Amino acid sequence: MAALIVLAVIGFVLALVALYVITVYNGLVQLKNNIERNWSNIDVLLKQRFDELPKLIKVCEGYMQHEQRTLEAVIKARSLVGQARGDEEKMRAQNALTETLRSLFMVVERYPDLKADQAFRQLGARISELEDQIADRREFLNDSVNLYNIRIEQFPDLLVARPFNFTARPLWQIDPAHREDVAVAFRPA
Repeated sequence: MAALIVLAVIGFVLALVALYVITVYNGLVQLKNNIERNWSNIDVLLKQRFDELPKLIKVCEGYMQHEQRTLEAVIKARSLVGQARGDEEKMRAQNALTETLRSLFMVVERYPDLKADQAFRQLGARISELEDQIADRREFLNDSVNLYNIRIEQFPDLLVARPFNFTARPLWQIDPAHREDVAVAFRPA
């Protein structure tokens, strides 16, 4: 009779441990899939931006004969995005593209005819809108990555995370140059 009680207690404890492992595992899988979904949402916007860039460059080329290096930098950054593999490489390529777009829009300020062009204004507005949406989605991605990384490092969840190879994911970080103030110079009219 005592052996039966001991077996029942051991069985109950094993059932609780199994239930705990299943619950933690499923929670980690959900967090991991949230990261993938958030990355995919960003990817959709990045693809839209990627597709809009040739149109913007085409409009700019007619006006900006003297700014060929700026246009070439945007084209090169766009091609790097297309070649990037892996999350970290994609993030670096996208940050480089963002930087070249930023410099393109600064150069555009010197071309009043280009700024007045209807096609440029529409494309510029569309890309700016996409940039804002991308920034919002990056925030969601980083929130998901942060929650996931915390869970896989916390005790006792790490006891489940490590054997099932749940590994930390990188946060989307911007290039330190994007944190610098932009110099604004006013010219007398």
